Amino acid sequence: MSRVTKLLHTRYRVNDLEKTVSFYRDVLGLEEVSRHKSPRGSELVFMKTPGSDELIELCHFPKSGPVQVQPDLTHLAFEVDDIEAFARQIEKKGWKLSDGPTKSSSGNVFAFIDAPEGYEIELIQKR
Repeated sequence: MSRVTKLLHTRYRVNDLEKTVSFYRDVLGLEEVSRHKSPRGSELVFMKTPGSDELIELCHFPKSGPVQVQPDLTHLAFEVDDIEAFARQIEKKGWKLSDGPTKSSSGNVFAFIDAPEGYEIELIQKR
């Protein structure tokens, strides 16, 4: 029986590709892996976190209309080693946490930051 074996990437469509790439690279520390234009004309940028195989595909495709992200529709979650230090680091770059840090019953600490386009990013510090 054939089955799905691995999650390869998650796509987020965006209005401002360069602003979003800059956020993921300069604020979150992701690496740009590749960039190309799809056969239908989408501009695609693939980003990767250190220590993860899954990619984030940022897609700019104006022909399909503007992106309007509904609140609490979706988010990406990233592990960080120290949320307090990370929050101080991003604040120096002009970004602030939108919620948290909050300690969960499991001992993990989590917080959120609002990315460009209205997407939400969850940061998790494991206990």
